[in-house]
Amino acid sequence: MRYTVSIELALPRERVVQLLADPTHLPKWLRGVVLHEPLNGMHGQVGTRSRVVMQMGQQQMEAIETITRREPADLHGIPSDSVVHFDREIVAEGMWNAARERLTEAGPERTLWVSENEFRFSSVPMRLMAPFMGGAFRKQSRQHMQDFKAFAEQGTDVREAKD
Repeated sequence: MRYTVSIELALPRERVVQLLADPTHLPKWLRGVVLHEPLNGMHGQVGTRSRVVMQMGQQQMEAIETITRREPADLHGIPSDSVVHFDREIVAEGMWNAARERLTEAGPERTLWVSENEFRFSSVPMRLMAPFMGGAFRKQSRQHMQDFKAFAEQGTDVREAKD
């Protein structure tokens, strides 16, 4: 299953990159994150593997995230015509996900964030259900991006927001 979602933020790309790259901000915009801890390396660096625990309703999911691409490696002073790439793979029981994040300047003080996602499932029930769940996966990705936008632009913390 593959899909792409995008959002435009009313912030310069350099600020968006700084906020996304700072692990202390994750709980403020990533709904359900319980834990995100590097097992090796440094957060956000290529090759770093992290243990991720997410709470979704009554279910908890644990996964291993591996950073597979970060370009440019130095996120300071990025030329305005270049694209920032941030890719990762997430592996959980019965599931593999590749997320390819692209950040481009969309105008003065504006950033376009495009997220391409691919999911593969190894269990038969999930493979059968995946075609019917695409909308839910896309909706969750869009929600994460909207939560980040609210955090980055207005300082909204999802832990304090009323659903």
